[in-house]
Amino acid sequence: MCGIVGYIGSREAYPVIIKGLKRLEYRGYDSAGIALLNGGLKVYKKKDKVADLEESVIGKDISGTTGIGHTRWATHGEPSDRNAHPHVSNSGNIAMIHNGIIENYASIKNELIKKGYTFSSDTDTEVLLNFIEDIKKNNEGTLEEALRIALKRVVGAYCILLIDKNNPDTIIAARKGSPLVIGIGKNEHFLASDASPIIEYTKEVVYVNDYEIAIVHADELILKNLGNEKQTPFITKLDMELSAIEKGGYEHFMLKEIFEQPQTIYDCLRGRMNAETGVITMSGIQQYEQQIMNAGRIIIIACGTSWHAGLVAEYVFEELCRIPVEVEYASEFRYRNPVVNKGDVVIAISQSGETADTLVAIETAKEQGAIILGILNVVGSSIARKSHAGAYTHAGPEIGVASTKAFTAQLAVLIMVALKIAHAKNTINKERYLLLCKELMEIPDKVAIVLLQNNNIKALASKYKDAYDFLYLGRGYNFPVALEGALKLKEISYIHAEGYPAAEMKHGPIALVDEKLPVVFVATKDSYHQKIISNMQEIKARKGKVISIITEGDTVSPTLSDDIIIIPPADEIVAPMLSVIPLQLLAYYIGVAKDYDVDKPRNLAKSVTVE
Repeated sequence: MCGIVGYIGSREAYPVIIKGLKRLEYRGYDSAGIALLNGGLKVYKKKDKVADLEESVIGKDISGTTGIGHTRWATHGEPSDRNAHPHVSNSGNIAMIHNGIIENYASIKNELIKKGYTFSSDTDTEVLLNFIEDIKKNNEGTLEEALRIALKRVVGAYCILLIDKNNPDTIIAARKGSPLVIGIGKNEHFLASDASPIIEYTKEVVYVNDYEIAIVHADELILKNLGNEKQTPFITKLDMELSAIEKGGYEHFMLKEIFEQPQTIYDCLRGRMNAETGVITMSGIQQYEQQIMNAGRIIIIACGTSWHAGLVAEYVFEELCRIPVEVEYASEFRYRNPVVNKGDVVIAISQSGETADTLVAIETAKEQGAIILGILNVVGSSIARKSHAGAYTHAGPEIGVASTKAFTAQLAVLIMVALKIAHAKNTINKERYLLLCKELMEIPDKVAIVLLQNNNIKALASKYKDAYDFLYLGRGYNFPVALEGALKLKEISYIHAEGYPAAEMKHGPIALVDEKLPVVFVATKDSYHQKIISNMQEIKARKGKVISIITEGDTVSPTLSDDIIIIPPADEIVAPMLSVIPLQLLAYYIGVAKDYDVDKPRNLAKSVTVE
């Protein structure tokens, strides 16, 4: 949830760290801070955004070739200067930043208070820092040894960076649950929550594993486990360009990422699907094809937008593959003592590959004999390493907190997997199979056509920006799209919005309908179209404002709608990849019209690495 950056080498650390924090700000923007070593320990921190921190250090000493920085999403303690990271130990010698939650911090804090320690913040991080220092003092050992002992005692998730003014040529780091990547330069090292602050300087990185400690010098990286045994760092080459994490002339990352979707969906399909021959090449899926075909059920585990992609996949897999599918919130699955049978296939969907609940959920399922397939965007992520196999979406970095291109890329991968398995099982005839392959390959061009309505949707957003509530309705494959549209509006505009199956509207939500309520129908032409027309008539009879996403050529829906957005025709299985685009744009432009920072919506962070 928080973003961490560290640097050790020969160049000035501050410019590297502050630029890195700006690139990681999507992970948290309640406060930011930096600690530098240069003949002493200097700490600067500030509530609000990285730009506020940057302004606050003007005229101050920011020299030093070793440093750590942090941008925070608050867990323990409200956003404030005092709760911002880095925190400094009681002695004033050690500074620490932390991404995660220490669950048993309260009992440790009580122990330390009895020993005379005082605390200047409300955070669990300051407790852990002083706990480490107390162990170091009492055992007269090194900071590394003290950290190792402390981590065997604490409960929770963490990515920790420590610097000590008495040992200025070292950064010590550790992780469990929260991500850490270390970039390897020439006599310099870069540490961060993800690769975005690193790619400007090096393409060679090491992904630190759970329960590992990294001792980082300018010219050396040492990895050890909690048993003090050395580990061999596995160096990975980054497949990412600097331009992918810059706005490229767009006002916001969110808008850029919406408009990238013709390319990102194409990139997802490219090299995997030959629509003419019907050959789908997915090596990660091929390896477990027989197990998937013979699975008694598929369990899809995800959170947020990825959960909505999983709901669409439920319809797709059951229709095409005739395999029962259950879609689970990862946060509920991990605590429910679920029934998982050996041979069940668990599909974990996550943009970041670091989602804490999803990570723990697949560990639980794996222990019970399930086959884990990851549908992920980030190469080398924790879920990727813990999955048996899977597929990357190749959507590129998604910086906007509200997920957009990740959703359509996930759908592209999931539909390809379903088609591949259905074809192997003979649960789909050849004609239908080839048609769907062709339909899927046409989606990038059709998304580009939908995006041409950008200005019309912007005008629509201006019309409805002052609404207090929205209702989103869809049936079949479009029901999850309605959920996703409502989520986007809530995230970006802070307008209350609910998504429902259109038929469920009569079982309660219709009581909300009046002349002020905008009701968004995802009403593309499919097997449910006549039914959703009836639902539109029910809303119009109660004077609701009807906004409809409709298929080109539909002459009935416009007569029942106050406003329409037209998308190209497509098979209902792939249509959600088109119908979601106008809902993304509508949410974006309503947020902009209300003068909100749509890239950094309040209370949200991009990668949810804590519960």
